[in-house]
Amino acid sequence: METNGVRLTPEQAHAALADTEHVRASAAALSATPWPNWFFITLTLYIAALPITFGGFAADPEWLLPRSAWAAIIVTSAAVYLALFVVAGNAWRAKTGVALRLDVLPKRATVPLSIGLPVLPMGAGFVFRATGQPVWLFAASLIGVAVSVGFHLAFVRLHRKTS
Repeated sequence: METNGVRLTPEQAHAALADTEHVRASAAALSATPWPNWFFITLTLYIAALPITFGGFAADPEWLLPRSAWAAIIVTSAAVYLALFVVAGNAWRAKTGVALRLDVLPKRATVPLSIGLPVLPMGAGFVFRATGQPVWLFAASLIGVAVSVGFHLAFVRLHRKTS
């Protein structure tokens, strides 16, 4: 192998390739690093509120607020969340030079999360509508918070292990 006109020995070439793999692994770990703490808190609060707001919207008859108010809360909170998601991504890129990427995260964790997390507030809302018992909404909210904290801690550990 030749680099800048210098011929490398097989050992040097293997060492260079190992360094390249280490850099790739570090970049992947860095891009998978947890959100900034302020965004992790925002995300957790959003996840906590979602079952309750969806339950309020799905309730029959209206529960605590008119259905239109629940719809406005859902739309407004989603817009704020998405705007903060963009801010968090830009802040992370400015801080590290690496974009936040979901594709480098373990699929065995992200696939169940991407399926289960939407089912949690919607399922709790429908069960609340059927039973009229808000305990389902609060249980779903607490489960969502636990999942958010668990994933955040797992990503922190993933980052520390590969850094």
